[in-house]
Amino acid sequence: MFYGELAEDKDEIRIPDVEPAAFLAMLKYIYCDEIDLAADTVLATLYAAKKYIVPHLARACVNFLETSLSAKNACVLLSQSCLFEEPDLTQRCWEVIDAQAELALKSEGFCDIDFQTLESILRRETLNAKEIVVFEAALNWAEVECQRQDLALSIENKRKVLGKALYLIRIPTMALDDFANGAAQSGVLTLNETNDIFLWYTASKKPELQFVSKARKGLVPQRCHRFQSCAYRSNQWRYRGRCDSIQFAVDKRVFIAGFGLYGSSCGSAEYSAKIELKRQGVVLGQNLSKYFSDGSSNTFPVWFEYPVQIEPDTFYTASVVLDGNELSYFGQEGMTEVQCGKVTVQFQCSSDSTNGTGVQGGQIPELIFYA
Repeated sequence: MFYGELAEDKDEIRIPDVEPAAFLAMLKYIYCDEIDLAADTVLATLYAAKKYIVPHLARACVNFLETSLSAKNACVLLSQSCLFEEPDLTQRCWEVIDAQAELALKSEGFCDIDFQTLESILRRETLNAKEIVVFEAALNWAEVECQRQDLALSIENKRKVLGKALYLIRIPTMALDDFANGAAQSGVLTLNETNDIFLWYTASKKPELQFVSKARKGLVPQRCHRFQSCAYRSNQWRYRGRCDSIQFAVDKRVFIAGFGLYGSSCGSAEYSAKIELKRQGVVLGQNLSKYFSDGSSNTFPVWFEYPVQIEPDTFYTASVVLDGNELSYFGQEGMTEVQCGKVTVQFQCSSDSTNGTGVQGGQIPELIFYA
């Protein structure tokens, strides 16, 4: 721009496509070897680094984005990672979107993505979400897209901006209640489409549909079992509202979907379980539910409302407060480290545990997660 045969012949050179803060961050790196990144300017800095071929700064931007990746920004970052041709970041985005699909689809950032990214998400086979949530997210995106295109907020225009992407929503795989009370009454479907889908649910001879009628595969949860055996005794494991707790850490990002818990050792019984996941005292997820045990030594899953994102090399606290009259099985010969697929999980005792659970024995025999 300034020297050589291609130099500009102006005293002042305008660069309208790069934000000042991002340009300054690039200059700082070039002249001072300092990398100064912030959440609100990192994408613009990545653009500048790519434009002016500064690969080390571009890599630092991608690392920053991967570290700050969550369900709230995964869809926007997916769109940007494709634009910037960063396959590693794209893969990290897909991991978050797949595992925390419902949170990602409900995020404000989802409505900011471009049409091509919308299609790729709606086409995704491993999306771990109810189809009614996918449908509602697509309508929310369509509403914002109408505003971007200065179109009136009408049902016709929402369908217009969705175009063929509407048929990527697997409406025939919805629960019948979700379809009848949601999609069928949205006004987005034509009368013929609504009738044909109702026939698809009920008729033995099913009509041909333009919508994909095969359910998504979703994700298969993995189970990390930390005990080598289990047992029961006549006076334990008993519950009086006390907390069973264990700490764990992983060596790569995972998403905890729930815990596997032991059940009654005295025949079938029902338990109320309040499960909780914390990091440094901050609650990341909790849920209150019931589960029925059949008297066997099997574990029984209890789920969080949404999978909780777990970062590597940091200890988290998994806790459960059980309420049930019956004694239960408990784990023995606990392991401090368990290899589960490509994930290594370490366990240590928790000071929150007031009912006897620790590394060597007790409750919370399983962590259920997506990786």
